[in-house]
Amino acid sequence: MTRFLVVLTDVRPAEGEVRDERTCPERRRQVLGAGSRAAADRIAGAFMALGMVRAGRQRVKVIAVGRGRPTSPDR
Repeated sequence: MTRFLVVLTDVRPAEGEVRDERTCPERRRQVLGAGSRAAADRIAGAFMALGMVRAGRQRVKVIAVGRGRPTSPDR
């Protein structure tokens, strides 16, 4: 089973040509876990209604984590 993280971050100005989230991630404001993509989308939708997100000062990210092993049909 795939789990999802919904992350609300501050938008920072670009420092050069390329942004690399692995070496310098944006500051996290809120992180919530969800057990399904539908639940993650509902949480993200609620975050997107916030004034700071609508004004472009914050952004919402949905990240898939913890991908489970596929199960065979005979199990």
